[in-house]
Amino acid sequence: MARNPHYTQIWQTVCAIPVGKVASYGQIADLAGLPGRARLVGKSLGFTPEDMNIPWYRVLRSSGQLAFAAGSEQALRQTGLLQEENVVVVGNRVKLAEFQWQPTLDEMLWKLTN
Repeated sequence: MARNPHYTQIWQTVCAIPVGKVASYGQIADLAGLPGRARLVGKSLGFTPEDMNIPWYRVLRSSGQLAFAAGSEQALRQTGLLQEENVVVVGNRVKLAEFQWQPTLDEMLWKLTN
């Protein structure tokens, strides 16, 4: 199956999320120049090559909720990875007001375009 040409843009954007911060699928789509393509972000993360170190666990639903069912192996793994970065996860959810990435213009110009 051919890989979607937008996946690389999405992966680069996800890699720009700083340690200790999270972003929503829609936010990543917007920053990657793909407004309205939140589902494509999720799909691209599922197709990340194993040899790429993409911090997929920093991407959440727009409500701050993890995309995986509470208590599932994937949710527990994501929670653990976020907690290692001091992101607080309570009830399968992160408080976006506290932990959401708000990139500055500098970050957007340098990290996302290089």
